[in-house]
Amino acid sequence: MNQHVTSVEADIDLSEELGLAIAANDADRLDALFEPLPLSEALRELLELSVPDRRTVLTLVSSELAAELVEEAPHEMGADLMEGLETSRAVEIMDEMDSDVQADLIGDMEDAEAEAILAQMDAEDAADVRRLSEYADDTAGGLMMSEVFECTNTMTVSDVIRVLAKDDDDVDRYRGQHPYIVDENGVLVGVVSLRGLLATKRAALLTTIMVEPMSVQVDTALSDLDDIFDKYDFLGVPVIDGDGKLLGVVSRDAVSQALLERAESENLKLQGVVGDELRSMPTWLRSRRRLAWLSANIVLNIVAASVISAYEETLVAVIAIAVFLPMVSDMSGCSGNQAVGVTMRELSLGLVRPKDAFKVWLKEISVGVVNGIALGVLIGIVAWVWKGSPALGFVIGAALALNTMLAVSIGGVVPLLLKRLGQDPAVASGPLLTTVTDMAGFFFVLSLATLMMPWLV
Repeated sequence: MNQHVTSVEADIDLSEELGLAIAANDADRLDALFEPLPLSEALRELLELSVPDRRTVLTLVSSELAAELVEEAPHEMGADLMEGLETSRAVEIMDEMDSDVQADLIGDMEDAEAEAILAQMDAEDAADVRRLSEYADDTAGGLMMSEVFECTNTMTVSDVIRVLAKDDDDVDRYRGQHPYIVDENGVLVGVVSLRGLLATKRAALLTTIMVEPMSVQVDTALSDLDDIFDKYDFLGVPVIDGDGKLLGVVSRDAVSQALLERAESENLKLQGVVGDELRSMPTWLRSRRRLAWLSANIVLNIVAASVISAYEETLVAVIAIAVFLPMVSDMSGCSGNQAVGVTMRELSLGLVRPKDAFKVWLKEISVGVVNGIALGVLIGIVAWVWKGSPALGFVIGAALALNTMLAVSIGGVVPLLLKRLGQDPAVASGPLLTTVTDMAGFFFVLSLATLMMPWLV
């Protein structure tokens, strides 16, 4: 209890200190308050501030600290933070970032803001960012950084060691890359290990100690990159175009982060949350995004409710059925969501494609039959014992078995069909599955009950 109180008091004290430093435009004090904090906590404190105060903080703190805070935020929020700044200040912060991060932020900004920043950036850096922004986010081109430890085939070991000895920001950004050797046309021809450099005479040409490098094409998919880093203990892999020219390097960290972001995004989409929503975002924006999904659900649920309305007489005659309707739809929905989850994972890994829909259905229906019968028998026994009616047990059990088979079929196949139609399977699969399993569950229970009416009443 005392520790909790102390923590709350510390948060209050920090907030007050930040408020005073912002009011006084005290850049040194702001640096001193933010720098000792873990980045996640520093970002939380920043987002707790009003929008004008956030801009003040990012304007006053050191460029390095501002860049770290923006990078720590989700891409969309990071872009929002940058868009509120003076263009010259935004450029200063961007200069502290790697090219891959710069491209992500520029891609999430409004066109006018992005162009204003690019116009004031170093021409070569801006060209790199524009080039990186053209590639899909889940490919080697979209994940690579353009800062490459590039050496020509005429350089010697001594030349490379002199480059490494420089106290230079570009060298720091190489992140432990090995020297990549290119010819006069920029074509990747070899790679040299850092250990090999130290064990070789200074006058030796790099071409005498280089080995053939593993590289990936610029359009290599994220799932394939993941496979490469799983198989090989590389920190980074060079990225080339169709002519073999060295374009950049994709790092292990970038691939791991992209996989994590993909998993988080798909999980949120399945819950109807689109984009990088944070509670520090404007209320109207968060509300609009959620309503788009919830409004569609209203229509779908009206359709499901109409099925119940069509069987009012059966419900009135056998009121016990009403107790089991939500059980049948909910349990079937859970089975369907399991199938959706597996299909979404296999899609992200590149293990299935839309054309594999029938094969996926065969595998899912086999599981659905087994699980449907097992669950149907269990709930049927419960209904029989609870209400003392074997006929009711049969109706509920059969309905759950049939609905489970239908749910896993929908859950397994619909994401593939949506993918083929160019729709986002993560967003649309959930509402469609929920509505169909509800509607079908009600239909199976009530239609079977109508047929079994002589034995139920």
